[in-house]
Amino acid sequence: MAEKVTLQTGHEGGVKGQVSAYFSRLKGGDMGALPAMAAVIVLMALFANLSPYFLTEINIANLFVQSAVLMVTAMALVFVLLLGEIDLSAGVTAATGMALFVKLTNTGWDWPVALALGFLVGLVTGWVLGMFVAKIGVPSFVISLAFYLGFPGVMLIILGSGGILRLEVEPIKAIMNVNLPVWGGWAVLAVTVIVALVLSVWDRSRRLRVDLPVRPMIFLVAKIAAYLVVGGGIIFMLNLPRSLVAANPIRGVPIVVPIVILLMFAGTFVLNRTRFGRYLYAVGGNPEAARRAGINVARIRIYAFMITSTLATMGGLMHISRIGAVEAAAGKIIVLSAVAAAVVGGVSLFGGRGKLFNAAIGAIVISIIDNGLGLMGFPAGVSFIVTGVVLALAATVDALARKRAPGMRI
Repeated sequence: MAEKVTLQTGHEGGVKGQVSAYFSRLKGGDMGALPAMAAVIVLMALFANLSPYFLTEINIANLFVQSAVLMVTAMALVFVLLLGEIDLSAGVTAATGMALFVKLTNTGWDWPVALALGFLVGLVTGWVLGMFVAKIGVPSFVISLAFYLGFPGVMLIILGSGGILRLEVEPIKAIMNVNLPVWGGWAVLAVTVIVALVLSVWDRSRRLRVDLPVRPMIFLVAKIAAYLVVGGGIIFMLNLPRSLVAANPIRGVPIVVPIVILLMFAGTFVLNRTRFGRYLYAVGGNPEAARRAGINVARIRIYAFMITSTLATMGGLMHISRIGAVEAAAGKIIVLSAVAAAVVGGVSLFGGRGKLFNAAIGAIVISIIDNGLGLMGFPAGVSFIVTGVVLALAATVDALARKRAPGMRI
């Protein structure tokens, strides 16, 4: 079968057609992660010139570790944001699950069993939120705000009057505090590139079998080359010695990096290559049309909230791994920053548009701002102000893009 490259948008096939289609999407307001990626480049160049410590090996490693919790929480929120909903309780849900986990392990429970119960808290909470939203019709903002306000009290009951418990499980502590061996980083890159290549070839072959248009092979080659160049550069830097004490060398990719990559690949697979993912975008884009097409809209909403709460609990696990404890105040700020990260990365607040990659890039933008301003000696208040301005700009761009979208009334 001959390869077809004629686009459904009506543009000419081949590379020229793809480029033309891309600029047409930009004109239509669908910019994806482009603004966030441009912001990453600009911010890195800016802080590299303003602070001699920004591009050092130790700071780059710290930046990856610092952004992991925000990145995972932002990716979790994508599933409900795609529906045009919000889950303000994702952070405190994760913290409550981890409070139960730490409490049980400190009283003698086997940590795998305790961890499973901690994640069960996230799963059940997501189911309850989804039932309120999908079956009863309570606005997601209101019901998730109720959990946001109530769960800190639950954590105080679990943790006791002190409101804090130490994490004593060494394998969990290792997630954010231990590095892979030098060869481990290159192994992660190799597996990532192979998986990306296999999935891309599989998608291409599936489309060809049903006579759907495909992109020219040059785009696939360019994507794999970008993985190799960018990923190779990051791993090379992370494998350089970065300890301030020569007698105790530190090098290698932090363990949390492949975990975040795995979560992103898994979530992207669900959104792009499963029926649930297609239905999720359909419900977020036009729930009434999705219902008339035979999609169980209520079920999709419930599943989305369950995924969000469970994946956010993984972010909570990373948080307690990093600080070595769980406290009753945990989770209140992270969810707001995660919503900001998703929007800054290009996920639409109006539903139907966005990817996990968008949320990850947005989290990197916010982490760079926080990290760079900290290195320059600015107080935390300045970082909050700058992040708020960036979020306002991203939300404005999202609203304007929605007005420019085809078929949208202005």
